[in-house]
Amino acid sequence: MIDPTTTLSEPASQPPAFGLLIIGDEILSGKRADKHLPQVAQMLAARGLSLAWARCVGDDRARITAALHEAFAGNEVVFSCGGIGATPDDHTRQCAAAALGVELALHPEASALIEQRMRETAAERGEAFDPARPDNVHRYNMGVFPLGARLILNPYNKIPGFSCTGPGGAEVHFLPGFPVMAWPMIESVLDGQYLAWQRPGAWLERSVVVMGAMEAALTPLMEGIERDHAVKVFSLPSVDHPQFGRHIELGVKGEPAAVGGAFAQLLEGLLQQGAILGPEMVR
Repeated sequence: MIDPTTTLSEPASQPPAFGLLIIGDEILSGKRADKHLPQVAQMLAARGLSLAWARCVGDDRARITAALHEAFAGNEVVFSCGGIGATPDDHTRQCAAAALGVELALHPEASALIEQRMRETAAERGEAFDPARPDNVHRYNMGVFPLGARLILNPYNKIPGFSCTGPGGAEVHFLPGFPVMAWPMIESVLDGQYLAWQRPGAWLERSVVVMGAMEAALTPLMEGIERDHAVKVFSLPSVDHPQFGRHIELGVKGEPAAVGGAFAQLLEGLLQQGAILGPEMVR
């Protein structure tokens, strides 16, 4: 079980890269809109961390297994949301075991938590708990995890998620698809296992709206700023904004000490080109 008050390993010189795997046909079909990507990005940013990549995979065992095999082969931290239930369209637990080349087994602590939840639900309904009832027997499948898995506690309904370590040191954390469950569980992992990496306020983003500009004309300026400063430059063009019309949001992001000088150089370069500037933003 993951203890949210401790870290599992000593930090190296650089924080790990973070990835997000979103699993479910309902996202790819458009039946549901994904909410995990923006929320996970915000949770990481609030802690001075960032999301390196995100990927969405449907409920297909071969594809899920391949995606998890790739995740386990690296040395990144991956949050996987969705597919850890026990219905026929939930495949993530089985695919995680296949990707790691290990067996599945009922986790004893997960079994106890699931039974506790079932007893509480029966009591709320005024019913006697019957562990032999077929639907209750089936519910224990939600605690069948790859051998060696560690639990992630679920404060919403006690049905846990789990974490597994790959041969290359990758840590993959498996959460439910429901945001109300997944998000607090992700935060508990971040504030436990990866607390040592957190640097709130260590990342700053400043940008300005440039009216009617063309990216090609601004590219030399952007390249020059990245040569002169330890920052990343970004360009977000828009052609039909209801307030600004055709424009580009042009900005820099990085360590606060570096962002100030880089943004000043950006503004100076834009003014030298005669650019029409709109509002500035700080994030």
